Amino acid sequence: MKGTAPRQKSAPERKLWAQFDALQMGTKWDEEDILKPQILIDDVYGDSHPGSKHLLMLTQHASIGVYERGGKPAEFHVTDLCDGCAQGHNGMNYILASREVIADMVELHASVSPWDGMILISSCDKSIPAHLKAAARMDLPTIFVPGGSMRPSPDMSTSIKAGEISLKQKRKDQITPLEILSYKLTGCPSFGACQFLGTASTMQCVAEALGLALPGSALAPATMRDITAMARKAGRKIMELVDKGITARTILTQDAFYNAIVVHAAIGGSTNGLLHLPSIAAEAELELKPELFDEINRKIPHIGNIFPSGRYPTEAFYFAGGIPMVQLVLKDYLKLDVITATGRTLGENLEDLQREGFFERLIGYLHNYGLKREDLIIPVEKVKEVGSIAVLKGNLAPEGAVIKYAAVSEDMMVHTGPARVFNSEEDCHRAVVEDGVEPGDVLIIRYEGPRGAGMPEMLMTTEAIMCDARLNGSTVLITDGRFSGATRGPCVGHVSPEAAVGGPIALVEDGDIIEMDIPGRRIDIVGIGGRFCIEAEIEEVLRERKGRWKPMERRLGRGIFKRYTENAVSAMKGAGME
Repeated sequence: MKGTAPRQKSAPERKLWAQFDALQMGTKWDEEDILKPQILIDDVYGDSHPGSKHLLMLTQHASIGVYERGGKPAEFHVTDLCDGCAQGHNGMNYILASREVIADMVELHASVSPWDGMILISSCDKSIPAHLKAAARMDLPTIFVPGGSMRPSPDMSTSIKAGEISLKQKRKDQITPLEILSYKLTGCPSFGACQFLGTASTMQCVAEALGLALPGSALAPATMRDITAMARKAGRKIMELVDKGITARTILTQDAFYNAIVVHAAIGGSTNGLLHLPSIAAEAELELKPELFDEINRKIPHIGNIFPSGRYPTEAFYFAGGIPMVQLVLKDYLKLDVITATGRTLGENLEDLQREGFFERLIGYLHNYGLKREDLIIPVEKVKEVGSIAVLKGNLAPEGAVIKYAAVSEDMMVHTGPARVFNSEEDCHRAVVEDGVEPGDVLIIRYEGPRGAGMPEMLMTTEAIMCDARLNGSTVLITDGRFSGATRGPCVGHVSPEAAVGGPIALVEDGDIIEMDIPGRRIDIVGIGGRFCIEAEIEEVLRERKGRWKPMERRLGRGIFKRYTENAVSAMKGAGME
């Protein structure tokens, strides 16, 4: 390559300070490398968990693809964290804040040097939305590469069996050491995101539905060649986006977010999608209101039969055709003319996949399990449920709250019961384990919102309830915190305003009567001290309680936790930082 490439963004800066080139050449670049278009490849590779350990391999394949098309890749890393390693201790309070830190680190990497394009590689809960936030913020030509799915556990189970194992451990003598060891050896049998449609898998699907990930890349098995081929292709394709000037915000339009919410509703995605999508949109200077999620969920058929709201693990869903098959089935609901990371429209991508035999190649793998496509992606005419997530409002949550009703039994769609109030998840979990909760109770866990405790997830407690035959199917949990994407049962989260800022959830007392009405999209205090009351009486009691309410002291008060809890916005606006 002779002379300075006309498409190299950093060319003017190189003339300002000779050390720029010298420093890059000191990392074993040569005199031709410094003249090529330069691509930042930022991943979350590290020893944190199985979703990150294999990502360096994908980065290396993406780098090869960039080289093949005449660019120079540069590999950067910011290791992410795992909710599963943070369950039950203060580490969980830092997990959502890590989304903001990762996004900020990518911004730093992408800002100090002028890059021509960017490839972002991650698999899991907070790193994917962090990468999508950074993509929208930086507005470079960008492709996201998902880290794929973990192999299923024995009998098509998933790692979330940890809830049952842990509850039995805590109740003593209900499980043998051999059973515990067996789970530990088989719960996470490979690299990749956990095998259920939790937040990690949901956000891989969302990235593809937004158009920033290549078609057919979300949830590809992390152990198969397909995923490395996709990374290689991303390296080649980013050079096309650079040439065409297609940046992240060209792709992340209002219509693209609409499409993502449609797919999210259709597959039964994690409630955390309602945190992450608005926060990503805000980085693109767009607004996603909670009402849009509810509107879309009222009309989109829930066609994904994927655990936890369905039966099968994510690898099987991928073999059934994954997100492209969902988009084909729902094409009448989608904006097919949106531009994607291929440089082509969504409609063109789907036609290309059909022509290339993508779906036929995958279906044979599904047959290995004795399954058919319709077992995983239900034909629309056979669908029994519309949507999967609802936004509830009422005097307990004036700004809104979120529930995945796809994981709720029909007989719990409406429930009224007495409040049992806890000021931390740990206290509530202890009460469940020690049989201190009664069937029919409405458990309130508060001061766990963004401004309170950093918005930890409640998986340890929700799984304890689901694995307790006495409570499963009769007990509701309501919190200003959030839930794992693996959460099952009647669990209402993101209650806003949160307790830490004096929202009504801070004013509930033991014995108050709470009503959850999912079809009616309501969540209300309907009684005081065990007695049903008229609305005006309840309002008067809440005013009196608010007058004597004092906020709890924060549990931690330093570093990133302090910065996050002091600056986080409402969960219904994405829980980002102001």
